[in-house]
Amino acid sequence: MKRFFLFPLILLIGLSLATVAFAGDRDAIKNQVDEIVAALDDGKKPEDFAAAAHYEPYYVFIMKDDGSMYVHPTLAGTNLKDRSEELFDILNQATTEGLWVQYDWNEEEKNTYVRKTADGVIVGSGY
Repeated sequence: MKRFFLFPLILLIGLSLATVAFAGDRDAIKNQVDEIVAALDDGKKPEDFAAAAHYEPYYVFIMKDDGSMYVHPTLAGTNLKDRSEELFDILNQATTEGLWVQYDWNEEEKNTYVRKTADGVIVGSGY
């Protein structure tokens, strides 16, 4: 009888811990993007954040509002509209306040926080 109650209790604790970790990840991603947007609004250049494309565990991308990628682990220097106009349209929903968007990329569901700078440059990161 004890085993019957022990398994659901362990499962509940595990799910609770996962939820807390997930919320922390979302906060870390949002803070990372917000800091980069603030720096860009203060005069930094997108190229100054080239290393952010390799941040672990959540890389950053920076894209012009026409789809040209300034910063990305594999797409820097290309235009996202040429790869996926649908994804470009989703990411281009970014606002200056920031928002979370969902999409499928390479058969994986992605959740990405995107935010526009005052000049319309899009900064994003997610999982």
